[in-house]
Parts: sequence; structure tokens; C-alpha cells
Amino acid sequence: MTEPVLSVTGLTKAFGGLTATDGVSLTLRPGEIHALIGPNGAGKSTLIRQIAGDLAPDAGRVEIAGRDVTALDTVARARRGLARTFQVSSLAMEMTVLQNVVLGALGRQGRVFRLWRNVLRDEALVARARAALERVWLEDFAATRVADLSHGQRRAVEIAVALVLGPRAFLMDEPFAGMGMDGARQLVEVLDGLRTEAPVLLVEHDMDVVFALADRISVLVSGRLIATGTADEIRADARVRAAYLGEDAPS
Repeated sequence: MTEPVLSVTGLTKAFGGLTATDGVSLTLRPGEIHALIGPNGAGKSTLIRQIAGDLAPDAGRVEIAGRDVTALDTVARARRGLARTFQVSSLAMEMTVLQNVVLGALGRQGRVFRLWRNVLRDEALVARARAALERVWLEDFAATRVADLSHGQRRAVEIAVALVLGPRAFLMDEPFAGMGMDGARQLVEVLDGLRTEAPVLLVEHDMDVVFALADRISVLVSGRLIATGTADEIRADARVRAAYLGEDAPS
């Protein structure tokens, strides 16, 4: 079997008497979208922060491409190929799309440039940024201010920032939050094409999106994974329906 790109083993985190994640283990395989779902308060955000590196677990291990990164911070994990997008956009609204992609990629690498105009003269870096924009269908918007883009297009810019780094895996935290139907449809197509570039661990509340995209789905409830399987297996799981999906789950 192909080795996982991302492997999480026994991640545990407690805040006082509350155990937010309780021995969570999951994998992200090459070429897949693996969705993580669960009700509010299930521990998804705590788990993602531990995987990303901005929250240290009390116990457990995170590996990227077989290397233990549990003790590394977010920048070091990004350098090892973990690309993260956030629920709340971190783009510079008054800058152009191209400027955001170039400088955002450098920032995630931990490289700070005061004279950003000089950075934009780096032909190789700009070429990688333009190639990333083409992958998310935004090549014609390189000179457009991010403030003038739709919500869905801004999400695509964030993905382009990650693509410049040549990621091994994507970690996406509710990328469809606040998005309308047209934007969501466009982003589904973008993500669907990304799995061949790098697998995606997707945290998402929109079950239509999850069932449309995910090769596997893991369900987190009260800090514990109660099920992992295909969309059909998750739909049919009585524990999942009782804990999260309810009687109106898609069939």
C-alpha cells in the first residue's frame, strides 16, 4: 500500500478538565480528498491546529511523508510541504492577485522582504506564481486587486499561494464558509483538480460539498473519531446519523 503523505497518530489535547481531542488517528493518502466532519464543539479546530503546528499536543505524533514533525512549528511544517488555508482570509485586499501569491508564498516560508517590489522582479518566482494562478483559473486576474474579486475567487488565490510552495499536502479549514452557490461550484471544480497535485485534508460543514468531493470521510464527535469510510459508508453508519447527519442526511 502507498505510504500516507500525512499521518496523525493518537493526537490528544486537554484544556483543564476538557479533552478536546482524544487519541485521534487518521491518514491522508496520495491523490485523495479526506474530509473531516463533526458537530460544533467536536474538536475539529483543535485537531487542525495540532496538525498545522500552532498548538502542541499533549500526546501523539504528526508525520509528513514519513518524517516526524510533531515538534516543528507552522513555518517548518510549511517548508516540509504542509500547505494550509484558513476559514478567515488572510489576503492583502489592496494588493493585486499576483502580489498576494508571490508575497504570501514567501511569508509562509518564513522569508520577510521589506522591498517587495524587488521580489516581484524575481522572474522565476513570478513565473511559478503565474503558473499557480493558471491552475486555479485566475491567470487573467493577476493585475486585479483582491478586494475586487468574488469570495470564491479569493479562496482560489489562497490555494494559488499554497501551490507556489509545491506542497505535499493541503490542509483546508472550511474553505466554503460564507460562499454563495456560484462560488462554491467553482471552488468544488478547483479542489477536485487539486487532488492530483497534492492530497487534501478538508474540514467542512457543507455536506453536499463533502459528499461530492471526498474519497474518504472521518467523523469527529466529542474529541473522538467515531467512523472513517467512503461517502456511502458514512451515509449508512447509524452512529454518524445519530451524532451528526440526522434524518435529513443526503442519500
